[in-house]
Amino acid sequence: MLRKTLDLLRCPYCGTRLAVVDNTARAGAESWIESGVLGCECCAFPIVAGIPVLIADDPTRDAMHALEAGHADDALHLLLGLDEPRRKEFRRLTARPRLPTYRDLLAVLCRDAEADCFLYRLSDPTYLTIEALLDALAQDAPAASGRALDLCGGSGHLTRVLLRAPSRRGVVLADLHFWKLWLAARVTAPGCAPVCCDANSPLPFADAVFSTVLLSDAFPYIWHKRMLAGEMARAATPDGVVVLPHLHSSQGENVNAGDTLTPAAYRDLFARLEPRLFEDGALFEDMLAARAVDLTRSRRPGDLAGAPSLTLVAGRRAELFRRYHVPDRLDVSDALIVNPLYRAEPAESGTRLTLRFPTPEYEAEFGEVKRYLPSTITVPADLRGPLAAADFGPDYADLRRRRVLVDAPHGYC
Repeated sequence: MLRKTLDLLRCPYCGTRLAVVDNTARAGAESWIESGVLGCECCAFPIVAGIPVLIADDPTRDAMHALEAGHADDALHLLLGLDEPRRKEFRRLTARPRLPTYRDLLAVLCRDAEADCFLYRLSDPTYLTIEALLDALAQDAPAASGRALDLCGGSGHLTRVLLRAPSRRGVVLADLHFWKLWLAARVTAPGCAPVCCDANSPLPFADAVFSTVLLSDAFPYIWHKRMLAGEMARAATPDGVVVLPHLHSSQGENVNAGDTLTPAAYRDLFARLEPRLFEDGALFEDMLAARAVDLTRSRRPGDLAGAPSLTLVAGRRAELFRRYHVPDRLDVSDALIVNPLYRAEPAESGTRLTLRFPTPEYEAEFGEVKRYLPSTITVPADLRGPLAAADFGPDYADLRRRRVLVDAPHGYC
């Protein structure tokens, strides 16, 4: 954890500032805290692997005691939630000379269907729509010039999008699950400031410190929605933006819907921020057809009856709500890879790619990828080594736009 991150943090329970306790658990450098204990006026919290864990429960206390006893690895394994077989596999992976990939680590750290959602996240329809929305809002100077908060941000795929805004002062990634933050900090979104906290409790941040507050996908799963809406408003700057993409609606059908509300109820929770509602289907169509995000086309709650999901954008500045063109991103910032949804086989004229879904359930939820990912395609290139744009000649731009090729974090798979 960067020491300057302390300026943003407050105890989620008493609201007072946090300071590093000078004890045997403390390790790091002048500007970086690798491990230690944070104290406030009511609690103590551990910092493990550079991640502050601002939760008061038994696993967190056990990890803090392990740190104080000099067992930093035990503290890490406790917070990663590893049983003994997975602990051995984790040690084996991280001890190898070759760094483990995101795919390798995900197989150990996540044992349910969420692993598929994470691994194939970079091309799913929801991600593409939200990525375009965030790239659009990055063109708004007040929203993009300060810090951003990716709340309930998982393993950091959208954090990575927020980080690429050139004027951004930093991005905090907050999530309940330590293992997701650990993955994000090492692979998906290096450079973010990870904070482990519970969105069903008051947020552990000072007032008015984020010019963009993002909560994607997760709001319907939060029980204390009223409290969280108020906390998000408190953490946002007066001229900033609060964005909640992909809100499952109680008036539509969704896979794994969560505890949903009506569009009107979502709007009313954020009334103080002057929210506007947008149909996710319309945002997706604009992104596919024109690489555009039209925030002039807000909808009344009654217009969204039957829509499975919607996006809420809240901000007090009228100029925020305009039509944005989102340029194609064809440059490679990290590593060019073949979309992991494809199976690659040698072909006479190059490599044949066949689209394969990991499970029928994944295909049912994300089947709209077939609108832009071809079921089979032959690429005139050998894909067995590192890839570069020049390998694909004039086909490169189309392969990128259709997400056959993706710009993935280094060490992704």
